[in-house]
Amino acid sequence: MAETVLEPAGLTMRFGGVTASDNVDFKLQSRELRCLIGPNGAGKSTFFKCVTGLLTPSEGHVFMRGQEVTGWHPHQIASLGVGIKTQTPNVMDALSVHENIWLAARRFFDVAEARARADDVIERLALGPIARTDLGQLAHGERQRVELGLVAVADPWLVLLDEPAAGMSATDVDRMTTIIHEMTRSAAVVIVEHDMQFIRSIAETVTVFHQGAVLMEDHVDRVMADET
Repeated sequence: MAETVLEPAGLTMRFGGVTASDNVDFKLQSRELRCLIGPNGAGKSTFFKCVTGLLTPSEGHVFMRGQEVTGWHPHQIASLGVGIKTQTPNVMDALSVHENIWLAARRFFDVAEARARADDVIERLALGPIARTDLGQLAHGERQRVELGLVAVADPWLVLLDEPAAGMSATDVDRMTTIIHEMTRSAAVVIVEHDMQFIRSIAETVTVFHQGAVLMEDHVDRVMADET
């Protein structure tokens, strides 16, 4: 049987009298790709923030490879080998693309290995023409690709992506789709996304959130065909 790498159990998050995440149970297997969808306010972003350590849930637990990480900070979760891309950019604008990606790799590998991994990711994401450009000078879609590179360069076993296709051109989205599929050869991937065209192109199993709870979970074709 495949290993369960991510398992939030009874995950609940309240903000005053509002329950944004309501007793959510979720399981993700190794090398599985899962997309989370739902309208604004459905609870998917709150769920994502609880899983990545940006929020501490009011109730429930989060397990990664059987280890409880409830209430851990994002850098502690990342240290386990988890790649996280949030909606808020996590880059250094005054440094170049290459420097940003190399520094991300250097957290885990020696100097030579970090350089080799940075060069490889830059080639795979077609970032060569802008590799020496400072992040602050890039367009939004280019920055999104760089942020994906920061995640990919560490060779994580679990990848958590919040709206990775936002603001990207069709060409950038195609490149992202390719690299995400490459990631699933060695990592499980969770994607929170609003772009339904992107979801259709990349997803198999989709989890639908509604009013803080899981409404349904099924193959993308059956989800898209369901009137509810």
